[in-house]
Amino acid sequence: MEDLTFRCIRCEREYPLGTREWRCRCGGLFELAGPASRFSKDEIIEERSIWRYRAALRLPEGVPQITLGEGWTPLVDEAIYGLPVRFKLEFLMPTGSFKDRGAAVLVSFLKHLGVKEVVEDSSGNAAASLAAYCARAGIRARIFVPSYASLGKLKQIQAYGAELVPVPGSRAEAARAAEEAAEARSYYASHYWNPFVLEGLKTLAYELAEQLSWRAPDNLIFPSGQGTFLLGTYHGFCELLEAGLVEKLPRLFAVQAEACAPIAIAFQQGLEEPAEIEPRETVAEGVRIAKPIHGAQVLTATRKNTWIEKDFTVNKDDKVNVKVLPSCK
Repeated sequence: MEDLTFRCIRCEREYPLGTREWRCRCGGLFELAGPASRFSKDEIIEERSIWRYRAALRLPEGVPQITLGEGWTPLVDEAIYGLPVRFKLEFLMPTGSFKDRGAAVLVSFLKHLGVKEVVEDSSGNAAASLAAYCARAGIRARIFVPSYASLGKLKQIQAYGAELVPVPGSRAEAARAAEEAAEARSYYASHYWNPFVLEGLKTLAYELAEQLSWRAPDNLIFPSGQGTFLLGTYHGFCELLEAGLVEKLPRLFAVQAEACAPIAIAFQQGLEEPAEIEPRETVAEGVRIAKPIHGAQVLTATRKNTWIEKDFTVNKDDKVNVKVLPSCK
């Protein structure tokens, strides 16, 4: 797809795709600008992966396909409290999480650019995913991790050949260290700043629609830290609706830990930006994001056709409690 650029969602300044800037000079997020995705069922490739929907991906012409077989995860029927539920088994991805959808598309783009080295900040699944796909593509990866990162995840990241750079302090300190490294010489392959990650994540919508005989589910529930999985899936279903491939958008539920729920609190208080909070400790460390940069976009998306509830809490004994939501008013 030609004529794509990065565009700031705040000031609308545009940058070429080859820029090493990872956000606008005004501090705003990038989005992809250019031709919209156009997709029909006739363009599906006979391949059981996210690349089945390559025609829907907004990528420059000639981008190689860096893949480990990600996508087309099972959809399993179950019942909870007597209600029918389907589980999408994203833990069966090559590195064990949905992050492989975004990493596959991002690293394919970086390979096309000729990038030789990337940096990233993460303490878990995103870092493991990026490390694996960079190894597949022959790209060197340096991962900046906070001091509290779990040993199991660190070992997984190292197993893929990435260089670990421990950073004393919080996740925010690790992010600042990665940003500084990117300014010096490396490409900042951020799983939340780079819009090609959302392109990969939107494939969940296409996959679910096809698995459900081209119907949208009534409801989708996402554990949400940055909220990118929810946001990417929302974009995907919007494209499917525009193409006439589904008849409605699903309702989306963002689930946050009570100890760190800036998006849920903002939704409940009618705020346009994530609430200012002091995060507390929680066993749900993967969603412990105090300042989600996509928070305003997630709030906008949820208010159009969805809503958020802080329905996942962890008490002082680190026991997980889930409360049943009474309605979807």
